[in-house]
Amino acid sequence: MFDRLSAYAPQALAVLRIVAALLFIAHGTQKLLGFPAAEFAPPAFSIFWFAGVIEIITGIMIGVGFFTRPAAFIASGTMAFAYWMAHAPANFFPVNNGGDAAILFCFFFLYLVFAGPGTWSVNKQ
Repeated sequence: MFDRLSAYAPQALAVLRIVAALLFIAHGTQKLLGFPAAEFAPPAFSIFWFAGVIEIITGIMIGVGFFTRPAAFIASGTMAFAYWMAHAPANFFPVNNGGDAAILFCFFFLYLVFAGPGTWSVNKQ
């Protein structure tokens, strides 16, 4: 049974890549456009504003599979920076400091740097 499932690994990776990218884009639009509704609106050209720009641009690139590896590398670094600068100082435990999403994004995007986009991408591997 598992051998049959393995045949669909490239498609499963593509679905995971697209869903993660959509969630990443939502984080960026929340910072820059206030959608979905957010309590925090960073000032233009602040570090949080630039994070939103990176989240939107790299999220779109990763979602469509366009230069996925470099975009994922930048997105992964952005999330590592976000975790250590904004979340880790608040509390040691990611569950308590709100940084679990940043960690998951960081390591998933780092995985994409090595794995590539999977199938259904603009740039084929």
